[in-house]
Amino acid sequence: MKKPSFYNENDVTKLYTPRYDEIMSEAAEFIKNYNIQAASHDRKKVAMFGIDAQIGFCTPGASLYVPGADKDVNRAIQFIYENIDKITELHYSLDTHYAYQVFHPTFWVDSEGNHPSAYTIITYDDIKNGKWMPSVHPVYVEDYVKQLESQGKYSLCIWPFHTMLGSIDHALVPALFEASLFHSIVRKVPVRFETKGQHALTENYSVMAPEVKQLLKNTDKELNVGQYNTKFFKALMNNDIVIIWGEAASHCVKYTIEDLINQIKTVDPSLIDKIVVFKDCMSPVIHPVIDFVSITENALKSFEQEGIKVINSTDFKF
Repeated sequence: MKKPSFYNENDVTKLYTPRYDEIMSEAAEFIKNYNIQAASHDRKKVAMFGIDAQIGFCTPGASLYVPGADKDVNRAIQFIYENIDKITELHYSLDTHYAYQVFHPTFWVDSEGNHPSAYTIITYDDIKNGKWMPSVHPVYVEDYVKQLESQGKYSLCIWPFHTMLGSIDHALVPALFEASLFHSIVRKVPVRFETKGQHALTENYSVMAPEVKQLLKNTDKELNVGQYNTKFFKALMNNDIVIIWGEAASHCVKYTIEDLINQIKTVDPSLIDKIVVFKDCMSPVIHPVIDFVSITENALKSFEQEGIKVINSTDFKF
């Protein structure tokens, strides 16, 4: 299927405002020339779920750019244009943050009042020994880091500011937004967005649930910091096929898929057959100490063992 004339694969690294008029005009021509039906008429419902395909992760020069992410996005865009008549829904998660959150430098100080540098790992022992002190909520935070370590999850990592609400790097990559809007107009279906990561006291790599759901108070009562997103789970599983891609493979993609697998096992194990992962449309974080590349490779192998199809976008058959 022919791609619209406004699409240029070199645009994927550029920042610009949407070309609304061109998109509207070409979408109308597309419907007429290819006689494409509305998504509501699809016999086989196919959802494409892009995880955190935002400027902050996918555009070179952004604070948390994932090497290779721009190429991942471009492959996803091409898949959308080439299969626009077969993709029923487009879903996107948006990592959404504020200045004072547990994983940002502003949240922590040492004995001299200095903030940690980006990619600093803060352990439970660091807090107990006074190496790093939270600026607020010390009891919650101590319990949070302790729970992370006891659950075998990543230790708390300090990330540079990224995808903050209201900032340009919070938005979808512009070329991807245009492809998504084009799909929306051609198929007569809205693009669906799911925000995550707003709570100050927990990380939220997974779109489905935060890293920790309950924090203890001094009184031994629990603070609810988030639960499993059953509404979004049901929205995805309402399709016959769910294609997953996005950034970063080592973090938000990995944990989202793991949460999906655990929920599927609880609800209906046969739902695993619906999940497809596009391994050529995701890349891992490159860390100076932690080998996230190997972690990602092992995760993809484990997904296959669970029954998930892990393939390249170019090998997918409807």
